[in-house]
Amino acid sequence: MTRPRISARISAISESATLAVDAKAKAMKAAGRPVIGFGAGEPDFATPGYIVEAAAEACRNPRFHKYTPAGGLPELKQAIADKTLRDSGYRVDASQVLVTNGGKQAVYEAFATLLDPGDEVLVVAPYWTTYPEAIKLAGGVQVDVVTDETTGYLASVEQLEAARTDRTKVLLFVSPSNPTGAVYGPDEVARIGRWAAEHDLWVVTDEIYEHLTYGDATFASIATVVPELGDRVVILNGVAKTYAMTGWRVGWLIGPKDVVKAAANLQSHATSNVSNVAQIAALAAVSGDLSAVAEMREAFDRRRRTMVRMLNEIPGVLCPEPLGAFYAYPSVKGLLGREFGGRRPATSAELAEIILEEAEVAVVPGEAFGTPGYFRLSYALGDDDLAEGVGRIAKFLGQAG
Repeated sequence: MTRPRISARISAISESATLAVDAKAKAMKAAGRPVIGFGAGEPDFATPGYIVEAAAEACRNPRFHKYTPAGGLPELKQAIADKTLRDSGYRVDASQVLVTNGGKQAVYEAFATLLDPGDEVLVVAPYWTTYPEAIKLAGGVQVDVVTDETTGYLASVEQLEAARTDRTKVLLFVSPSNPTGAVYGPDEVARIGRWAAEHDLWVVTDEIYEHLTYGDATFASIATVVPELGDRVVILNGVAKTYAMTGWRVGWLIGPKDVVKAAANLQSHATSNVSNVAQIAALAAVSGDLSAVAEMREAFDRRRRTMVRMLNEIPGVLCPEPLGAFYAYPSVKGLLGREFGGRRPATSAELAEIILEEAEVAVVPGEAFGTPGYFRLSYALGDDDLAEGVGRIAKFLGQAG
């Protein structure tokens, strides 16, 4: 009998749908087609100059030409601890910080460290595409708690309780949310956190969009709001979104010392230390003020309002107002089964493919986020491209038969 060439564990992993859509859009653009991409969650701003200069200086320092501690530069770990206290009021020691190769490594290492085979993780859907794969690789079982536009994509304690079983070990809590832009208010965060504490659950909370909220919405860290969670909270974060540093690949994990030590042991064998130059850039970022993100947030807010207005003007599309991150998540269920140039898409994935081919606009279908019937559109792109892209979508969808 011939053995499979690829292990079952790795064969089960799906390609990142958001990166796949972005790659296809870029390939079409390189071939000369005027594609506008709403797929990637990447700010269109350059990394602030003072951060770049810190990295350039690090390149000239022989200290950073060598291996450094696998868990992160001591000065960066302390700066992250200081930043966490400054921004969310949560006090941690530098020994509770693990610096990772981007936020994705932090996500994987958190679940790999906490889960044994069969342990269940409650995941609010729609969810970011990487969470299911990280849980699966760790041997965990994902249990979806499905939300929709009628609640602004927010899950209630009652929904979470209905999904909890004796095998539930972790609640994954994300606010602001990718892909929906949903933000839980402080009272909602408190109710959910107290429920998790009551049932002795771990909470893994992804806070990478903490500084991107709009209107009256505010970020509230569940670790701060619910101190009774004690040492059963793991915080995931990074510099990618706040400082326009997606390509620098610096994230971090904050948690109890035993969890951080175990995750650091894993990282020591997987990747060793994060690039020293990138770590120094991150040090400059988290040690500085938040003026750069304030400027980006103003632009994102303007684009957010434009996108939501334009999407809601399209017959058959319903888009709740996102209050955080830089994504809109409209329902397109009202368009499925209708005719577009002789084709009748039955799914949002099919409709997204038609829009890319015919209107030359790339969006990510809801299938990628666990809820078919929706699109995710990032508004982290220029104002003119945003208006042109949504305008093309509106014009094309307006031809529905």
